[in-house]
Amino acid sequence: MKGLAKDLKRLVASERVRTDPEDLFAYSADATYYIKRGRPDAVVLPENTKEVSALLKYAFHHAVPVTPRGAGTGLSGGCTPLRGGIVLDMKRMGRILDINRRNMSAGVEAGVVLADFHKAVKKQGLFYPPNPQSMNVCTLGGNVATRACGPHGVKYGATGDYVMGLEVVLPDGSVIAPGGLVSRSSAGYDLTHLFTGSEGTLGVITKANLRLLALPPAHRTAMVTCETIEQAGEAVSEILAGGTLPAMIEFLPRMAIAAMNRYITPPLVTEGKAYLLIDLDGTRDEIQAQADQILGICRRMGVLDIRVIEDEQEAATYWTARSNIGGMLLAMMKKAINEDVAVPRDRIPEFVREIQAMASTLSRVVLGIAGHAGDGNMHPSIFFPEVNSDAENEAEAVIRKVVRLGLSLGGTVSGEHGIGFHKAEFLHWELGEVQIRLLKRIKKAFDPKGIMNPGKLWKEGR
Repeated sequence: MKGLAKDLKRLVASERVRTDPEDLFAYSADATYYIKRGRPDAVVLPENTKEVSALLKYAFHHAVPVTPRGAGTGLSGGCTPLRGGIVLDMKRMGRILDINRRNMSAGVEAGVVLADFHKAVKKQGLFYPPNPQSMNVCTLGGNVATRACGPHGVKYGATGDYVMGLEVVLPDGSVIAPGGLVSRSSAGYDLTHLFTGSEGTLGVITKANLRLLALPPAHRTAMVTCETIEQAGEAVSEILAGGTLPAMIEFLPRMAIAAMNRYITPPLVTEGKAYLLIDLDGTRDEIQAQADQILGICRRMGVLDIRVIEDEQEAATYWTARSNIGGMLLAMMKKAINEDVAVPRDRIPEFVREIQAMASTLSRVVLGIAGHAGDGNMHPSIFFPEVNSDAENEAEAVIRKVVRLGLSLGGTVSGEHGIGFHKAEFLHWELGEVQIRLLKRIKKAFDPKGIMNPGKLWKEGR
């Protein structure tokens, strides 16, 4: 856009406006770069809310598309600038503003890295549960915008459960602060949680007030080796129905364990077809009671092995390997597409059986499955030994089948990654025409010129 960079440099320091081709390419996609890229006309790195407001006023007046961006770790194409325009990189707004131990809350700017926030609150004996696998780089603003979750979802819920209030810049540059610092409110429509999960389509989240918990005093890890994938799914249902609520339950197939064994000591025996990696937290007495109950359930089910890992350093290597499993598997393949269909907990065994049957019919791609099994958020992944048109077509067909399967079991098209453009077609499958029309009316009310993250959430023409 002619003159855009010159105009933007009047609003923020010139060194924070990027227009070089290399910079524009770097901001052309999120982690779904293998699906589709856009091309921004400029990248801007604001340092405060006032600058964000000025930038949006300009964009609104000139009808310039704006794509907010955190760390670019998304898996749905949410920050891909499909219509060009301005990418707002929020990482310069990275201050932890306040940690209030007495109110069990914190105030943060949108660009705070999640892992840094975890460390800061832990120093005060506090705990912020959401822990997506990208936590070492992802930002809290991006987490709020997508309702990110992670393995802690089974016991502690997702990001949306911890958002008390926000500061948001609307498309016309107006600044609002829905919510606040109280744990509950009945004051009108819940705009706080309307923006939570809005994926940058309604405005730009600049700050958040987040709820904190007391730090659990102890942890223990258990590893369950299951004879079959179905047995693992059934074990998850039995453990939860039995009244034990682990902090995390991760479902891992044998292929994932083989990759993890390159990094953990001692390596796991790969005699099982599926594994459950479980974290228990609480007091030591609570953990012991939970461990005893899980041991009893798993033995009655006839699992191949269950081991409680007493050494904390050894346990930490398991969780580190689990958090890096995507990269490990990708290193063994040419390409991977990660999905995140969530199903009701009691339908996990059926979902897993159908995925296994589906996988046996494929010839050009490999379909694997892992996931945060405790809350039903499963992650079917498609791996490409070779990348070619036949493999791409087979992958596209299997993704559609996987999503249809999840919906048929009462699930949702996304448990934590969001919709972006990658799942825009699938959102219509889940919500139907009436709900999509309502969403569009909400979008129009907040963003009458359609400048905020255009091309996301629903397919054009719907």
